[in-house]
Amino acid sequence: MRKIILILFLLPLLFTSCQYFDKQVPSKDELLQEQLKSINWTKVDEYPSVSACDSLQDQTQKQQCFFEFITRLIQEKLNADTPAVLYPQLDTINVKVTVLPDATLQFEPQLSDSTSYNMAKIDSILKARLVDFPNVSPAIKRGIPVRTQFILPVILKVE
Repeated sequence: MRKIILILFLLPLLFTSCQYFDKQVPSKDELLQEQLKSINWTKVDEYPSVSACDSLQDQTQKQQCFFEFITRLIQEKLNADTPAVLYPQLDTINVKVTVLPDATLQFEPQLSDSTSYNMAKIDSILKARLVDFPNVSPAIKRGIPVRTQFILPVILKVE
């Protein structure tokens, strides 16, 4: 009789304690979607860099160093065969720079008044002159190399 009473006493505890394990576990897809929504896709953890800027610790200074280095290098390469010779009124050109995850660079001219200029000619000059860049480390987002794009104003006429 004691065994029956003990079993009857423990039986409700057994059933009520199981409800604590009855919580629904989110699926992998739900967790993935939640993580993807929480990521800010417009910012990277580390900006692209070159060896000349790697010694800097501050991310803002490192980013500024990279932009100044790339701009200066583009200006130097275009000085030998500058579009300003073809278009004397053109003193600054905006160049869209794309750093791909495999550390390669792509350049594309961005002109506000493209009707006055031969875009194909300017693009061919950029492609011919903007080669042999030093190694560039791509931007990093959550430990993965990612593609980044930015537009740099390049001054063609330095007086």
